[in-house]
Amino acid sequence: MRKLVYGMNLTLDGYVAAPGDDIGWGVPSDELFQWWLDEELATGLLLYGRKLWEAMSSHWPTGDQQPDASPAQVEFARNWRDTPKVVFSSQIERADWNTRVVTGDAVAEITRLKAEDGGPMRVGGAMLAGAAMRAGLVDEYTIVTHPVLVGAGTPFFTALDSWVDLNLVETRTFPGGVVLTRYETRR
Repeated sequence: MRKLVYGMNLTLDGYVAAPGDDIGWGVPSDELFQWWLDEELATGLLLYGRKLWEAMSSHWPTGDQQPDASPAQVEFARNWRDTPKVVFSSQIERADWNTRVVTGDAVAEITRLKAEDGGPMRVGGAMLAGAAMRAGLVDEYTIVTHPVLVGAGTPFFTALDSWVDLNLVETRTFPGGVVLTRYETRR
C-alpha cells in the first residue's frame, strides 16, 4: 500500500495562498528548495488539483532552461517532468509531461492508487487534499510554515467531520525563520 503525503508551504496563519492566489510570500531559501527537491525525488506519484497543476505546469516544464536556474532548480524541473502525475479536474481535458487527467471521483481514484504498490504519493492543492483528508486517506502532513501573516486566502486545512490524531515525527528550521513540522496520522 502506498503512503499519501500532503505537504505545502503555508503562512503562519495557515494559508497556502493569500487572496488572489498570491504565493509571493513563500520564496524558499536554497536550503529549503533543496529539501523540497529531495522530497520530490522520493515521490513516486504526484496528485494535483487544477489550480496547483496550472501553477506548476506554467513554470516547471521549462524551469531548467531559465538563465538564472540553480542546479537544484534544474534537477527539480527534470524530475517534475519525469515523475508520473495525476490531475483531478473537470475543466482540463488533457495534460502533458507524464500526466493523466481524472475527471471522476477523486476520493475513489486516490483510494485505488493507494492500494497499488509503489513509492509514496504526494497530494497538492488545498481542495484536493481536503477531500483526501475528509476521507481519511492522508498518512502524513508536511507543514512548512513561513513567518508571515496574510489574514485570508486558501487555507491549508479543511473542515473535518472528526478529529485526526497525529504523531510528530520531525521538526526542522530553515533560513528566514521557516519551520518544518512533519506529522504522521495515528491509525
